[in-house]
Amino acid sequence: MTRCSTLSAFICACVLVTSGCATSNTKPTVDPSTAAPPAASAVLPPAATTTNPAINADISTPIPDEDDTSPLIQWEDISIAPAAIKYDNLWDYLGKNFSLSADGGDGRVQGELNWFADHGAYLQRTANRARPYLYYIVQQVQARKMPLDIALLPVVESAFDPFAYSNGRAAGLWQFIPGTGRHWDLKQDWWYDGRRDIVASTNAALDYLQLLHAQFNNDWLLALAAYNSGSGTVSHAIHRNQQRGLPTDFWHLDLPAETRAYVPRLLAICQLIATSGNYGVNLPPIPNVPYLAEVDAGGQIDLATAAKLAGITNEQMYLLNPGFNRWTTDPQGPYNLLVPIDKKIEFTTALSSLPPHDRVQWATHKVESGDTLGGIARHYHTTVAVIRDLNGIHGNLIRENQILLIPVARKTMAEITLVAEARVARRPHYGHDHYGSHGQLVHHVKPGESLWSIARRYGVKVADLLQWNGLSSTHVLHVGQKLTIRPHHSGSLDTAAAAGPGSRNIQRTIYYTVRQGDSLNSISTRFRVSVADIASWNAIDKHSYIHAGDQLKLYVEVNDQSTSS
Repeated sequence: MTRCSTLSAFICACVLVTSGCATSNTKPTVDPSTAAPPAASAVLPPAATTTNPAINADISTPIPDEDDTSPLIQWEDISIAPAAIKYDNLWDYLGKNFSLSADGGDGRVQGELNWFADHGAYLQRTANRARPYLYYIVQQVQARKMPLDIALLPVVESAFDPFAYSNGRAAGLWQFIPGTGRHWDLKQDWWYDGRRDIVASTNAALDYLQLLHAQFNNDWLLALAAYNSGSGTVSHAIHRNQQRGLPTDFWHLDLPAETRAYVPRLLAICQLIATSGNYGVNLPPIPNVPYLAEVDAGGQIDLATAAKLAGITNEQMYLLNPGFNRWTTDPQGPYNLLVPIDKKIEFTTALSSLPPHDRVQWATHKVESGDTLGGIARHYHTTVAVIRDLNGIHGNLIRENQILLIPVARKTMAEITLVAEARVARRPHYGHDHYGSHGQLVHHVKPGESLWSIARRYGVKVADLLQWNGLSSTHVLHVGQKLTIRPHHSGSLDTAAAAGPGSRNIQRTIYYTVRQGDSLNSISTRFRVSVADIASWNAIDKHSYIHAGDQLKLYVEVNDQSTSS
């Protein structure tokens, strides 16, 4: 080969090397105005790229010998980009790619960082809850070219609990309140709450944050502050500082205490993850690969049936699809379900061969003399609205011998209900629940149970439990204690629907600060609990006066809050 041809080949090889590296680092361009692609139909590649095959593509390329003194090319003129680093652990990838400014210099970030470093177990629990969702969220944030720090906002908002529910009635990973959720097209009804839907709520949250980012002149810290306290609050704080000739960045604004801590908390979490050793916090690794796939079920389907088709447990199905309030998808949609990506083919194949009559189980009820829609709804653990909707009934008039279609769960919810605490695989023996000589149920109290949780389990009132067992409202339960239950007691009918096969029984504890004008009755209506229960939980008389600033402990059914006004 001549010098000229040798030189040409060498230049060509260099071009191949450098162009290969550029290609491996190029990210796809995504229009932020469009919804993120469904995980089922198109899964983006892992957030970190793999090694570059172009670097060693041509091992036969000749190199100049030591005596070649050509002035055209010198070794120092050539730079070869290193191969892109592959991060197997998603935390490592995030830690190298955060971009928000780290601190305002006033110690707020350091204070939050110290708290997280001292409460490593809290972050470990949060990281475990984030495991099924975090890659998907990182994927969506990255596709919109937003700072990856935002992918960890659910740590601050909800500790990555998809069933989180606040005393301000905010729900889900991104903590949308009802009104804001509806504004961003997050459907909320008896069947479904889009605020808890992983895909829908993530898209809505990122849309909202991008809007705020544009509103506050592309300042992400102000956008985050507005996400927490509202754009009006931040705008007023900026206006006040402008009038006083003060800086208008986040660190100098006079904002509510919660918001002043909110942004530093996110920055502190990111700083902890980005720091080698994570300040001594042992974060459980999360694989840097796709985990979720989205599948259109094509119509209403029983979630227990869907779980069986996908080869996963009922609990896994509910954790991946926390937006559904009941045992089945919403009759009017959405019908999309998230499943582990390695189960997608198995699920879609089984779904395609499922007969229509096996998708959802229905009961028929023949109306008898004396029946009412309310009584029928309580009997089948559903609502009057659902029966009306399914049977085209307007008003409350039904006729004797009329046949009504009623949705029922394929399995009892006792088999598939989620609870707030993590389930324990093997529990000590505390005695078996059994029926007594007069037909009443004898329940043996187990660790973590309360009068309220037991009442909800059996669809009875706390007040009834107290009466049947001769207990006071301040009674403290003991493990192994026996309680008499009368499930068919007439006084329990108004709560039976909430605890029967139609409900999910997702329970959360909140602490509500009483506001001016509140009463026990208005609070009970707001959170869909009874006045007697509030009195029992807080050891007060149900006729007591409450005052602004008082704090009340409430146990709420998350899935019953979706239709709250």
